[in-house]
Amino acid sequence: MNESLDPNRLPTATLVLGGIRSGKSAFAERLIEAAGDGLYIATAEINDDEMAERVRRHQERRGDTWTTVEAPIKLIEAIREADRPVLVDCVTLWLSNLIYAQADVAREVKALGALLIDPPRPVVVVSNEVGLGGISSNELQRSFADLQGATNQILAEAARRVVLISAGLPLVLKDTTHT
Repeated sequence: MNESLDPNRLPTATLVLGGIRSGKSAFAERLIEAAGDGLYIATAEINDDEMAERVRRHQERRGDTWTTVEAPIKLIEAIREADRPVLVDCVTLWLSNLIYAQADVAREVKALGALLIDPPRPVVVVSNEVGLGGISSNELQRSFADLQGATNQILAEAARRVVLISAGLPLVLKDTTHT
């Protein structure tokens, strides 16, 4: 394993970025598992059979060793209340939930960024990287991609470590755990 990804040196906040099915969730799970018992904060809301199957596969891969807290909207509170290292999966679904709930998305994202500067426990946050694909012809999709990209930039600025996952392989983009 890359020395900067040594799980014994889990920084206060790690952002794991990647595309759909890139392996980002499994990678983030391994980081937390190596550090001890983890708290899995799930942001998904199950609204159809396909999402139910995705959630089932994630749960099966994790096994029974994780404690799961569902926080589709109240993510910041769930992180603050955590009593062990935290995995947040994922920011993209959380953003969608905030929009649907007509929440103040900008305020929530800024609050999450501020929390990641000095969280109460180590936090690994998973988020989709949307900046590598083409520009959609759909206005709503373009708007969401802009929001996701801006959110990722705020979280990357706050995080001590940022890792991009592609084809299951990690590339460290930022690591300030040495400074």
